[in-house]
Amino acid sequence: MHSTESVLAASQPLDNRVVRGAAQRSPLMFVFIFVVWIASLLWFGPRLLQSLEAARGPVSSFALHYFVTFIPVAWLYGIYNLSVVLFAIISRLQGSIAFAEGAPDTPVAVLYTTCNDFVETSALSCASLEYENYSVYILDDSSDREIMRKIDRFASRFEHVQVVRRKDRQGFKAGNLNNALAGVVSEPLFVIADSDEILPRDFLSTLVPRINGDPNCGFIQANHRCLQRGTKLQKDMCHGVDVHWKWYQPLRNRYGFVMFLGHGAILRRSCWQQVGGFPEVVSEDLAYAIAIREQGYYGTFASDVTCFEEFPESVRSFRVRHVKWTRGTCEFLHRYGLDLLRSSRISWSEKFDILFPTANLPVTLFFFLYMVLAAIVLPATIGERNVMTIEAWQSTFQIPVMLMPAEMNILYTWDFFLITVCALVSPILCFILEMWRTPIRLLRFLTHSTALYAALAPLSTISVLGYAVTRKARFLVTGDTSDSQRGGSIWSETHPDAKGVQRFEWFAATVFAVGAVASFQIALFGIAIAYGLISVMHNSDWGRPGLQTLVWLPFSFIATGLALGGMGLFGMQAVFFGFGFHF
Repeated sequence: MHSTESVLAASQPLDNRVVRGAAQRSPLMFVFIFVVWIASLLWFGPRLLQSLEAARGPVSSFALHYFVTFIPVAWLYGIYNLSVVLFAIISRLQGSIAFAEGAPDTPVAVLYTTCNDFVETSALSCASLEYENYSVYILDDSSDREIMRKIDRFASRFEHVQVVRRKDRQGFKAGNLNNALAGVVSEPLFVIADSDEILPRDFLSTLVPRINGDPNCGFIQANHRCLQRGTKLQKDMCHGVDVHWKWYQPLRNRYGFVMFLGHGAILRRSCWQQVGGFPEVVSEDLAYAIAIREQGYYGTFASDVTCFEEFPESVRSFRVRHVKWTRGTCEFLHRYGLDLLRSSRISWSEKFDILFPTANLPVTLFFFLYMVLAAIVLPATIGERNVMTIEAWQSTFQIPVMLMPAEMNILYTWDFFLITVCALVSPILCFILEMWRTPIRLLRFLTHSTALYAALAPLSTISVLGYAVTRKARFLVTGDTSDSQRGGSIWSETHPDAKGVQRFEWFAATVFAVGAVASFQIALFGIAIAYGLISVMHNSDWGRPGLQTLVWLPFSFIATGLALGGMGLFGMQAVFFGFGFHF
């Protein structure tokens, strides 16, 4: 029943009626994205190709060809992120979407999933909803006996709360859900809640009539905000989660594919039955949303119903989650990517709305290679050392610089600089728009996010390579601090606790630092600091005073290097090597 082959099975849809919600979604945003991208290729393409003449041998030729190939990919992602912001504004100006409403009192099962990460406050929110006809099922995959006893004590306090455990833990979270839905749960609607999630009291009273009012709606994904509590890391990074949800999710009701994000959603049981259950893969949420879309159903996003969740409490937890997402995404693309592209029931714009954010994580491997080739190999093979003399205040200063050959001067123009900066700024534009009135807060957020996200490239790289080698992904539980999920080699697990993972990060930091010093690239030195600092923070408290000072260094060096490049002091060359700090 739960085999992965059923995800995109070519069975007949529920009926032949037009899928109203999905049919009304406009492809305009993606038409705009590709028109602008193609125009940029036509404008800049000849100059990019001409820069290949700067090659001085096979190594520099390969690096330049990679440089010329990857830059359009970076532009495409930049245009995508800029377009999301633009069309999010347009969507807000159009006003909210009205949803039909149906029966308000359908029986509902609330499935609270946990695996050694039980949070009583979150479970209590599930048990305290303003709705009469519902039951709570705690799907406990824990191995810690004390946590299991704590769950049992909690459940004993409520008549409508039941604990469900299974004999094996096969199939990750999807297997846990399938086990309960096949053997215990019978309600026609069910909700999935993560262990750290707080459901609002009106979650069911608002969403049950809405999903009942549209028979082709397979699920409704609720909005989310970050809980402003816990560790300093959680407090520092919370606002970023809120901003991303605000800008990237609601517009999908009009311009894309609404994704099931694994929690904080109400789902229709008949859809689950029709597609054969949740695919037992790490990214079961996305695979499931595509499976029901194949059958004529779709999802909607509820901006007005807000759940609360926690940002990972430590850098270690943040990195564990990132490994799970990266390898899980690789698994999804490997197993279902071609079938998704071939699907006749999913529109081309929906396909792109799925692929842009999901391919982003695996593409980090190619970005990391780009950084090595563009920022280290090219300066070493075709760069020319020189000295820049500055006279100021009756003093003379000489600064070493690395210049590119004259054949690349064709790229040192204001328009090329502008599109490069737009691509670089695009992923953080929504945060700038949200926080520009509080510049200190914005600067602090950009500094913290750079220290975390810009440092993930080595970890992402070996996560992608690890999946390529093993063809396996594992559902790592972010909040599980036990030893039960650790183990394996750097390739088989890529767990960030592994010494091999951290050694690779230190190796990358050393290589980039040496390259930065040898080629006089200030921005590159900031990346090197980030790579080394993330391993230190993995085993330390983010809130330590010394670390709070050090986290400012990566952003400071990167911003300084790009600013100097932008002013022409280094021929704007540093900017070309600055793509993807938030890739």
